[in-house]
Amino acid sequence: MENRVCKLFNIKYPIIQGGMVWCSGWKLASAVSNNGGLGLIGAGSMHPDNLLHHIRSCKEATKNPFGVNVPLLYPQIDEIMEIILKERVPIVFTSAGSPKKWTQILKKEGVIVAHVVSSTLFAKKCEEAGVDAVVAEGFEAGGHNGREETTTFCLIPQVKRAISIPLIAAGGISSRESYLASFVLGADGVQIGTRFALCKESSAHELFKERCRSLPEGDTRLLLKKIGPTRMVYNHFCEQVQQAEDMGASADALRELLSKGRSKKGIFEGDMIEGQLEIGQIASMVTKEERVKDIFEDLCR
Repeated sequence: MENRVCKLFNIKYPIIQGGMVWCSGWKLASAVSNNGGLGLIGAGSMHPDNLLHHIRSCKEATKNPFGVNVPLLYPQIDEIMEIILKERVPIVFTSAGSPKKWTQILKKEGVIVAHVVSSTLFAKKCEEAGVDAVVAEGFEAGGHNGREETTTFCLIPQVKRAISIPLIAAGGISSRESYLASFVLGADGVQIGTRFALCKESSAHELFKERCRSLPEGDTRLLLKKIGPTRMVYNHFCEQVQQAEDMGASADALRELLSKGRSKKGIFEGDMIEGQLEIGQIASMVTKEERVKDIFEDLCR
């Protein structure tokens, strides 16, 4: 049987690498694409000129399809999209906002568009907006999450019944078993974040990778629900956020806590105390350093 995700993106395996902030540079994206999946550059942590560098470097490193993940609430979204179109990036995954405006602009230029959702309602709206595929992400995922707190394996079969376009499962998928289970529940492909975030080719700091690979089960928290639910490792900064929320801190007060480049400090610069360490629940199952090649050999054996 022909796989719809493989056909849509012209890839060998229905495996998409999440476009994660501070982790998903051109080295990771090109390695995933070279191994038969779809690599994504994470634009959410890049200024326009930096994104341009990563796109051009990725073109040199792989001849296979790759894409860019773009949070639609990005403050320089017009510049980001202009670069993507000028550089003729073939695939764009959008998130964190309505796909209505940019989907049609991108598709007119021949770009394949997928959008990340956390509910069946938003999945249906995406299909109405004309996207080519939907990524349904459960709240096990790291980083920014939906407010519904629906788990991946509850979400996937419900979204499957509601849409006709290709469905990509995301959140808590790491092992071969969870990879295969996603297809049993109706997914056409999977998006994997945490396992790729902690691999050799990820641009995350080694201290961040080591910390996440040593996490016990249950050592992440889903916080910041007033401004945007975010899953992170429990550390001193996370404790500060939890205490502030327990005391009824306002959305503005929580934004002030985040105003010091916390995710860059933690994920990219390696500050394990004051940094915001975004990672998925599945991190407790990732215990050793791997290369992208090792991950594909495990999932696709």
